[in-house]
Amino acid sequence: MNNIFSTVKSFYHKLGSFPWFYKFSSKFIPIVFILGFPIFFLGIIWGIYFSPTDVTQGEIYRIIYLHVPAASVAQTVYFAMAIAGFVYVVWKMKMAGLFIYAMAPIGASFTILALISGAIWGQPTWGTWWIWDARLTSTLVLLLFYLVIIGLYSSFDNKKSADQAVSILTMVGAINLPIIKKSVDWWNTLHQPATIKVFSESSIANEMLYPLLICIFSFYILVFLFGLMAMRAEIAKRELNKSWFKNLVLGND
Repeated sequence: MNNIFSTVKSFYHKLGSFPWFYKFSSKFIPIVFILGFPIFFLGIIWGIYFSPTDVTQGEIYRIIYLHVPAASVAQTVYFAMAIAGFVYVVWKMKMAGLFIYAMAPIGASFTILALISGAIWGQPTWGTWWIWDARLTSTLVLLLFYLVIIGLYSSFDNKKSADQAVSILTMVGAINLPIIKKSVDWWNTLHQPATIKVFSESSIANEMLYPLLICIFSFYILVFLFGLMAMRAEIAKRELNKSWFKNLVLGND
């Protein structure tokens, strides 16, 4: 038990090191790239071309293979940012602040994709591109939090002050996540309840479910890839004049 604790503690301290993370992450990017895109295309092609037509919604339901993964990723990224915000406020781990900065544009992009794909899906299903449905409205609030976080960073010249302010804001915004999740249960909304369930039988046919799960999995792999790339870019930007980075670029390390 003590060995496990020591290993976790050692990894935590290493994770907070810019040089260590930059070198360590470089090993994963090619692997994640090779895994992510083939799995993504497998799920998309399977879902669009080979899954059966929905009896009620017809062919338009196939946008689910973009909409559901994008919405899932958008919420999970924010949850991870909120945890990073807590870590920064409590332990001042600089990597946590950098994580929020790097992931906010990625999370915002997937939230926009979720909203746009949802609008395309909603027009033929509900007869309107947008309605102030509880799920849609709370997802829009999520996007606004992402955009405010991005904007708040640009208003600070000092990185430490920016990390502190944005970490607190990110934690406050996490209140919105359970609202998004439970909105269809708490209020009478047009948005359908969750079709994928962990502890009970899913309300979607297996022929549609399997490609959807593959798409969701691939989205998380791609977010991991984009996150690594964004964090490395920000580390390079912050550490450009540090000796370790110069040595690494010159091939001396």
